[in-house]
Amino acid sequence: MDITTGTRASNAERDKVVRLLARHLEDGRIDLAEYDQRTAQVYATTTRDDLQLVLSDLPKLSKEPAGTSDSGARIPIWQKIEGSSWLGVSALVLLIWGAISLSVGEFTYPWPIWVIGPWGAVLVFRMLTGFESGRYSRHTS
Repeated sequence: MDITTGTRASNAERDKVVRLLARHLEDGRIDLAEYDQRTAQVYATTTRDDLQLVLSDLPKLSKEPAGTSDSGARIPIWQKIEGSSWLGVSALVLLIWGAISLSVGEFTYPWPIWVIGPWGAVLVFRMLTGFESGRYSRHTS
């Protein structure tokens, strides 16, 4: 006798729903806080019906993201977030350095290079290698 009301969801199905939520986040239909909340809800669900409830108020998406013919060329959302964080912090430390130099009356040691340079190099390396985007995943047999 079957006592459950729905078919159990797999991890692959949960990951698919999270990828759809990421596309809705990129399109601006949901914000980052709602994305986090819905993602937590996805991983807490047990049935396929519950997974569909997470997406019920969002429009259906096509298989291919709009405007892209090669999904490998897209920059993942987390890299966009990290890049914008780097840009904001870079501007902030340059502003602080400029204010210090202005108050002293001469250019001081350019310490912002130790914040901007290594962090930016790591971000560029990660973007160029595609290490975290899943493009170069190893298949073990």
